[in-house]
Amino acid sequence: MVNNDEMICYCFHYTAGDIRRDAIEHGESTILQRILNAKRSGGCQCVEKHPKGT
Repeated sequence: MVNNDEMICYCFHYTAGDIRRDAIEHGESTILQRILNAKRSGGCQCVEKHPKGT
């Protein structure tokens, strides 16, 4: 299981706990949808910001 403090998105600084809380609050993760939309539109910089790359 992923630790709540584990950074999931280095571009937007979301942790696993942020995504879990968002999913509980909204019935699904709106954060995950924001991340996916940013990736689709080229607004994701995971390669540059994530310590392990993509």
